[in-house]
Amino acid sequence: MVLTDSDQWAGTHTHMWMCTHVHVPADATESRAMNWAELEAAAPEIAHRGRERLASARVALLGTLRSDGSPRISPIEPYFVDGHLLLGAMAWSAKARDLLRDPRCVLHSAVSEPDAGVDELKLYGAAVEVRDPAVRDALDTAWWVGRPAEAARVFSLDIERAALISWDVENETMTLRRWSPELGLRESTHRYP
Repeated sequence: MVLTDSDQWAGTHTHMWMCTHVHVPADATESRAMNWAELEAAAPEIAHRGRERLASARVALLGTLRSDGSPRISPIEPYFVDGHLLLGAMAWSAKARDLLRDPRCVLHSAVSEPDAGVDELKLYGAAVEVRDPAVRDALDTAWWVGRPAEAARVFSLDIERAALISWDVENETMTLRRWSPELGLRESTHRYP
C-alpha cells in the first residue's frame, strides 16, 4: 500500500498509526492560516519544540513552487519577531521570485544525520511579504536589516498546518504531532523502520 501525504494527513489509514491524543477545536469549521504566536496558542508543544529546533539548527529548508509548478528546495534562515516567523530572501533569488508569484510553501527544519534523533518540524502555509518596517527591522541580528526591499525580500509565514516528528532512536519509535485549524491537534506513535 502506498500512502500519500494527504492520506496520512487526513488519517484515512489510521490502522497504521496508534492515536494517543486528539483535540478538535470547537471553531474548526473552516481553514485559516495563523502567525507563529497563534500557533503557539493553538499547539504549544509543536511550537515550543519547533522553535527550539529551528533556533538550534539556524538554517531550514524552504520548499517553493517554480513557475512551471515543479518543486524547488532552498536553504533559508528563520527568525522569530513579534509573534511572526520571518524568512528573508535576496530579492534576485529564485526562492523570492517563487514566493512573490505563488506564496504557497513548506518549511522543514534541517536534519544533518540520519540517526540523530532530533525533532523534525514541518510547517505548511503561505509566505506573506512584510511591508511594515517595525516588523521587518525589529530584529537587529537579521541579515536583511538596513537593506531596502529591492535588495532583500522579507516574508512572514502564515501557517495552515504544522507537524512535529520526535524520534526515539533507542526504542525505534516516532511520535507524530499534527495540527491544523480543521482537525486540531493529533498525536500518534509508530514503530520504525
